[in-house]
Amino acid sequence: MSAVNASVLLRRGAARVGAERIALLKAIGETGSISAAAKQADLSYKAAWDAVQALNNLFDGPLVAAQPGGAKGGAAELTPRGRAVIAAFQKVEAELAAALGRIEAGLADAPDVDLGTLFWSLGMKTSARNALRGVVSGVTDGAVNAEVTLKVADGVEVVAIITRRSVAELGLKPGAAAIALIKSSFVTLAVGEGLRTSARNQLVGKVAAREDGAVNSEISIALADGKNLTATITKESAEALALSPGDHVVALIKAQHVILAVE
Repeated sequence: MSAVNASVLLRRGAARVGAERIALLKAIGETGSISAAAKQADLSYKAAWDAVQALNNLFDGPLVAAQPGGAKGGAAELTPRGRAVIAAFQKVEAELAAALGRIEAGLADAPDVDLGTLFWSLGMKTSARNALRGVVSGVTDGAVNAEVTLKVADGVEVVAIITRRSVAELGLKPGAAAIALIKSSFVTLAVGEGLRTSARNQLVGKVAAREDGAVNSEISIALADGKNLTATITKESAEALALSPGDHVVALIKAQHVILAVE
């Protein structure tokens, strides 16, 4: 289990690994296609693609290597890390089931105790659309706040400004693992080079997918090492920027809008 963090595997929530996402991974391994796996798992293509992005973001290497092909499909395969995650999940799930069985037996004399309440923290969810796992590469102290730099992929770093107290409480120091939580509405997109902006984070990537709604558009941006970032912008802005899959784009994020979390 040293290669795969069990707490990442077993906490529930929008950006966690659960039985449903493990089933999706298995289906991708069997079919070699996200669209085919989505049908097998009874998911829409978008839901499956979003799940793959979230999974790739949570680990130090991608679980699925995919070429976006839209709802009609594109080639996809599990990486060695993806296969290891499936095996680890199955092992830990079996051992936890046995452990919870013993706990329930021990609480037989306390019928009012709800295990779901006891383990509420394991089910904590977040409204942040983006959850990027990385390693702290630097911490710069200030009088009140500190600037924390998180390496999420080769050549991709996210900077967050948080209080010095938070840095201490979270144990943030170079080499420590952490997750950057970023709401999709906090991501501004721009095209072109030589941009001058006050945003501390300027992440360069390619548009992987665009989905338009009546008012807003959801833009998925492929970064390095299988990491992805989602931005929600107005449909008018998406049309003005003429964003299409394959286009180069810069994601701008203020450091104050990045929340850091640890396991």
